Amino acid sequence: MTTASAQAAIPPWDDASITAIRRDMLRFARMHLRDSGAAEDMVQEALMAAMTSAKRFAGRSAFKTWMFAILRHKIVDHIRASSREICGSDLAGSSEMDAGLEEFDVLFKRGGHWNPEDRPSTWSDPEASFEQDAFWTVFDICMNNLPEHIARVYTMRELLELETAEICAALGITSNNCFVILHRARLGLRVCLESRWFQGEAR
Repeated sequence: MTTASAQAAIPPWDDASITAIRRDMLRFARMHLRDSGAAEDMVQEALMAAMTSAKRFAGRSAFKTWMFAILRHKIVDHIRASSREICGSDLAGSSEMDAGLEEFDVLFKRGGHWNPEDRPSTWSDPEASFEQDAFWTVFDICMNNLPEHIARVYTMRELLELETAEICAALGITSNNCFVILHRARLGLRVCLESRWFQGEAR
């Protein structure tokens, strides 16, 4: 994409599509920060940064993806700064985290083995699916179906790319609990994607 065509892909800042992107950005920020005021601030900072640096948008990714990348950096910086000041009373307790894990336990027999009917199938061509916009729409639905705390830990690790120690410090959980949550998140996403996408129901 040329510079001119990349710039032409940027909608007016008062366009309805920008309003929709801002709404999605705010939902994403609130999930991670658990503070509506801080989430609003991060989204506003990201939007201002996008406006001032719009001329550098090269079109190598979708405009919405580019804006979310800016927001991601803002959120990571905020989490890293606030985790050094976080109070114990503000941390999510392990019992609250554990409550979100219970619904996945039905997938397994005693001892941690898959129930036969819930055993994951082999995905035929995942790389091709990742290139389809419809797949990511289904993926977003599956993410929203995860318990909030599980989704938060997963996106902090996989989307924000925070280290495990940083996630544990920000949420007040142990590294072992973090690994368990990430494992259950991946299982939950797999089960959802198999039923909604890879078995053909969402195509």
